[in-house]
Amino acid sequence: MATTRRKDRAERRPLVSSDVLLERQPPVDLEAERCVLGSILLKPDVCDELAMFLRGDDFYDDANRKLFTHMLEMHDSGKKIDITLLVDKLKSSGDLDGIGGLPFLAKISQAVPNAAHAVYYGQIVREKATYRSLIDASTSILRDAYEENCDAREMLSRAEQRVFSILDGRGSGSVSNIRDVLHDAMDRIDARMRGEHATGGVESMFTDLDALTGGLHNSELLILAARPSMGKTAFAMNIAENVAVQGGHPVLFISLEMSAIELVDRMLCSVARVNGHRLRNGTISNEDRMRLIEKANIISQAPLFIDDSPSRTVTEIAAAARRIRRREGRMGMIVIDYLQLIEPDNSNDPRQEQVAKIARRLKGLAREMEVPLLCLAQLNRQAEDSKDHRPRLSHLRESGAIEQDADVVMFVH
Repeated sequence: MATTRRKDRAERRPLVSSDVLLERQPPVDLEAERCVLGSILLKPDVCDELAMFLRGDDFYDDANRKLFTHMLEMHDSGKKIDITLLVDKLKSSGDLDGIGGLPFLAKISQAVPNAAHAVYYGQIVREKATYRSLIDASTSILRDAYEENCDAREMLSRAEQRVFSILDGRGSGSVSNIRDVLHDAMDRIDARMRGEHATGGVESMFTDLDALTGGLHNSELLILAARPSMGKTAFAMNIAENVAVQGGHPVLFISLEMSAIELVDRMLCSVARVNGHRLRNGTISNEDRMRLIEKANIISQAPLFIDDSPSRTVTEIAAAARRIRRREGRMGMIVIDYLQLIEPDNSNDPRQEQVAKIARRLKGLAREMEVPLLCLAQLNRQAEDSKDHRPRLSHLRESGAIEQDADVVMFVH
């Protein structure tokens, strides 16, 4: 009987099917759309404020969308916006009859008594459009999941890309007055003069490095490059440990090359001053073991998170960082080991283009999370062939775009 009940449960359809959901009226406020258009007729200059966050595609009604697009085109070209000129433009484009003719324009002209709340109405229109975009993305995710046309991991990545592409397209950036930016800049300069770096990022706790860089600054992409087996992972791990343990800042360490337990072994040996070779051979002394236990207790309290999945896209790395920030309430730093092992979004692109896109998206992630992002990178063999063996920017492997997107490039040699 138990087997039969499990089978019955598996065959049941969802209580609310996707078809039923799709039949519902999508989020829309046609009155707010008309109020936006009416406000522009009364005060065309409001287009400058609206265009900062509102697009023609945000309008649900086709007539409203066309009219808003024509209004913006007229404003951009320096033309006046009134009923007479609008009629002429709509006639020339063949859209006048399609939107409802003169009766439609007359209705728009009476939508609001003044343009004082144009931005408020625009924000309503944008919010409804965002809801509709989420519904579209969710519908696509539902269909993909029912069809099972790819493996679950790829489907999760696609689903997250769809959702976060809405956020990317709805960028929250704004134009800042130089006075406000200067005020923040001077506060940061004063903090640095007092030996404080927390307002602008975190300290690596390596005195010479912090003296050269002024600390690891928020929103910056830092590249740490070297040939294999030069110690770049150990150096990055020490920085992560310093920021998390001594600084108390949450750190996400993405290890695409080494397992979490290997990283922790190295970290414990470093902070406890225990020979790594002896640890691997099991020949450490009791005194060494006691130091390892002591340091392990300290490190265990630190907000250090390790993701040792051998395959990660930038989208997946971003998702992991966002989850930690939501859980911890903040994020101090992201470390990735290493750039050339990050999976591209499109494996059919040329390799240089893949790496360039990855570097660009990592910079975007640093800006979004407002944290320093330290990414390790490999150098090509030409670094060994140079006369003085000193690495140069041109030695960064597989893409010259890395140096363009990076704020700081450091070499270990």
